[in-house]
Amino acid sequence: MTKKNLTTQLAQVTFDGPLLNASGIHCQTKEELADLAATSNLAGIVTKSATLLPRTGNESPRYYDLAYGSINSMGLPNLGYPFYLDYVQQETAKPTILSVAGLSAEDVLEVLMDVQDSDYQGITELNLSCPNVPGKPQTAYDFVATRKLLERVFAFFTKPIGVKLPPYFDLVHFDQIAAVLNDFPITHVNTVNSVGNGLVVDVEKEQVVTKPKGGFGGLGGAMILPTALANVRALRQRLNESIAIIGTGGVTSGADVFAHILCGADMVSVGTQVIKEGLGVYDRLTEELQAIMAEKGYESLSDFRGQLREL
Repeated sequence: MTKKNLTTQLAQVTFDGPLLNASGIHCQTKEELADLAATSNLAGIVTKSATLLPRTGNESPRYYDLAYGSINSMGLPNLGYPFYLDYVQQETAKPTILSVAGLSAEDVLEVLMDVQDSDYQGITELNLSCPNVPGKPQTAYDFVATRKLLERVFAFFTKPIGVKLPPYFDLVHFDQIAAVLNDFPITHVNTVNSVGNGLVVDVEKEQVVTKPKGGFGGLGGAMILPTALANVRALRQRLNESIAIIGTGGVTSGADVFAHILCGADMVSVGTQVIKEGLGVYDRLTEELQAIMAEKGYESLSDFRGQLREL
């Protein structure tokens, strides 16, 4: 099979394929980042969402594997933003995206001010969507607060930056978040984060399966694919053409990658399936994607990106 052209661009950075790791999956430590750098068919690296101070995250057990996906309540464990900012400023084997988060607007601004003042010229991604920090709401569900925060960010931040979004479930909410994001020079949106506050019950033990938040946690994996695709499609229909989309959620096969791109995703990230299968998943997904493209006669991702047909 002739290898297809899988190159894509995000914020004027060229990636040699469409696949990324989902932030939070095998990207927290120096060793894990080195593993990603050595992983074939992984086009770029997204760091763990970094906070102002290091965090151990929530109590264990905080991840539970399911036949149809996963549930987690990790709570943003990370080594603190100086570690990740130092990492992305070094010469890396692949393009990197620096993911940052905050427990408050002031935390976010302090981190981004340091990124702005640093030598890092790559892409930053502001996580507005972690559902698993007890007592902290997801910023991107508050459209007024999101606008106010982005106004403060873009008052000083001039480097490439995108945002990580939670899943939306109402068409009006897609209209509302797009109206906010279209007013700012963001490079991309990454959609979706895990579907927040699901609950899995172990019937035999008559109890929940994760400890934090009484068992409530973010859902990921195959079961959220329809929600993930809906968010890619709805946002592509509403966002400025200049805003790229990273599709995240539900990817277990090359067909799922194809579907994300068909709905309008520029790149696709993989989370739960990496835990289930290991880093070799990127080779399999790439092979399956290229087989689908060959069968359909597509030579590049742009041949079908955003071309989903309606009945």
